[in-house]
Amino acid sequence: MLIDDIQLEVAGGNGGKGAVAFSKVRLVKGPTGGDGGSGGNVYAEGISDINALANYASRREVHADNGRDGRGKNLDGKRGEDLIIKIPAGTRITNLHNGYVQELTDIGQKILLAGGGMGGKGNFKYRSAINTTPLEFQTGLPGDRITFQFELRLIADIGLIGLPNAGKSSLLNELTRAQSKVANYAFTTLEPSLGAYYELILADIPGLIEGASEGKGLGTKFLRHIERTGTLFHLVAADSEDVVRDYKVIRGELEAYSESLMNKKEYVFLSKSDMVDADELKDKIAQLKKAGIKASPLSVIDSEHMALIKKLLNEIKDHKLAVAAPLVPEEKAEPRDW
Repeated sequence: MLIDDIQLEVAGGNGGKGAVAFSKVRLVKGPTGGDGGSGGNVYAEGISDINALANYASRREVHADNGRDGRGKNLDGKRGEDLIIKIPAGTRITNLHNGYVQELTDIGQKILLAGGGMGGKGNFKYRSAINTTPLEFQTGLPGDRITFQFELRLIADIGLIGLPNAGKSSLLNELTRAQSKVANYAFTTLEPSLGAYYELILADIPGLIEGASEGKGLGTKFLRHIERTGTLFHLVAADSEDVVRDYKVIRGELEAYSESLMNKKEYVFLSKSDMVDADELKDKIAQLKKAGIKASPLSVIDSEHMALIKKLLNEIKDHKLAVAAPLVPEEKAEPRDW
């Protein structure tokens, strides 16, 4: 089961205590207490494993190492080791103490979550002309202790959306060999499935139901995954009694959750078109067209349909690569101020 939303208390390491010590060398009786080491920091680092949050689902707290105490002979304590929490790229991190939100979007990106406390001063730092044998020292400062919410929002190039049983898993399997579960049931699967079509990441967003934006079923849990998806493939089952209503149900839930979802590029497919005869398929495409919805027939067992889907995906892939390619300035181009 995909774990995509957890709360975790994160604590930086405490600083070590400064030492009180004096030289034992004859005629040299000065202070030699070293400083305590600083506590370790806690960082979040983005990785590609979308289920990495499961490693922390059963834990309430994580903390970095404490700094070591100072010692005599002016030996400072060792700094505490940093702790790095590995979480999926695409995770929204919310500080529940002040509401501050950070986005960890890239693999390898690091975000400081909690700082370690500074180590305390040893008595060597308190020496002076009028205080040659100081007994003063500092205890180390405590590290930050903050509770965070980690909320995964998948980053995919193509999001497959539609009502349950619209054929999304079958399409994903055919295109990417993702081997997501396929069943002829009118309820949603419990977690998204991902697959790769060359440089494109495809996500099968679990089927939404009417009222999903109001919290019915698992709707709001998965609506947020659509927010970061570049392009939507909206599948409407051809064997549905009312294809226009099915389409409008999903669009209504997207709009109710976030108006920005309505602006995403969308392609509509009348999926499982092999389940109806040619006349019924033509009639349902006409119904969608009358409602202002341009839809293309789709069957995963039809080679022509799959060829058109792959052509479209290749166009999207080429555009993605073109946008991502670094700009090469012309030899005679004038310099720019950025």
